[in-house]
Amino acid sequence: MNTSTIALFCCLYDFGCVYEAWERHRLVPTTRKRIRKTKLTLGEMMFIMTLFHLSPYRNFKRFWLHAIEGYYRDCFGDLPSYGRFVALMPRLLPPYMLLLHHLCQGSEKTGLYIIDSTRLAVCHNARSSRHRVFKGLAARGRTAMGWFYGFKMHVVINSKGQLMAVQFSPGNTDDRVPLEALTVGLQGKILGDKGYISKARFDRLWRRGLQLLTRIRINMRNYLMPIADKMLLRQRFTIETLFGTLKRDMELEHTRHRSVDNAFLHILSCLVAYTLGKPGIAMKTTGLSTPQSPAQPTPPSGPCHATCAVQSGHLQFAQTGHQGEK
Repeated sequence: MNTSTIALFCCLYDFGCVYEAWERHRLVPTTRKRIRKTKLTLGEMMFIMTLFHLSPYRNFKRFWLHAIEGYYRDCFGDLPSYGRFVALMPRLLPPYMLLLHHLCQGSEKTGLYIIDSTRLAVCHNARSSRHRVFKGLAARGRTAMGWFYGFKMHVVINSKGQLMAVQFSPGNTDDRVPLEALTVGLQGKILGDKGYISKARFDRLWRRGLQLLTRIRINMRNYLMPIADKMLLRQRFTIETLFGTLKRDMELEHTRHRSVDNAFLHILSCLVAYTLGKPGIAMKTTGLSTPQSPAQPTPPSGPCHATCAVQSGHLQFAQTGHQGEK
């Protein structure tokens, strides 16, 4: 393992030890009556899931067989089988939720943010009527790319590309519904597309110290906007680049899920992998005056030293001669 991979392992292993101690003392809710030791610790299982999204593999079984049981076999003690690991994966859902929340809370409040949503299709449109795995949870919705059946992921990032808030909803949810909940505690300016136009929500955000900037629709009356705000709106594509990275390079979305728990675990582990192991997709604000709220205190540093080490050194995955499958 190289230095950044070891730093990633140390960060997740330390978090896993703390979470397991909370679980033993019933400080976090759990449905397990008997807490027996497994072949892999909680931190090791989280490291495997996170490393998958940072690898060139696009199929987890191939990643397990060729990377974990092959290249990284000496890094672990007694490994369980692939089927047993898949059965243990739902245990990782609460730790990943807690870790992602902690990472979002530790992101820097820069005073300039972007909000948008992306679709997470769970099956092909032709099979939506007979889909059973997400029946009652997913819904049929429509975006600029067309109709889909699945969920929407609403994301807020800062000007440095760090995740500030994430929320999931059925595919037929209006983008404006989670706007106020996602922006609690933020001040400055937030950029959005035309789907976030709402005078009532704009007024409520303005009273909280947050200005919503969007373009206008064709049938709306034109209004004057400072040239700096117009130039800032041109940087809204940064979040689209983020979505492209998550889906193209880190396998955020696929339609082969057979379990609701494992599906959301796959999504959360992808977001954690981006936060810990990928460099932030920052906005190009050269020459622009980035708004900074004077009442905001200096944000704390990262959640742990290992996290900073991973972010500063881009994680490189060792090639083993096997290419991933699309």
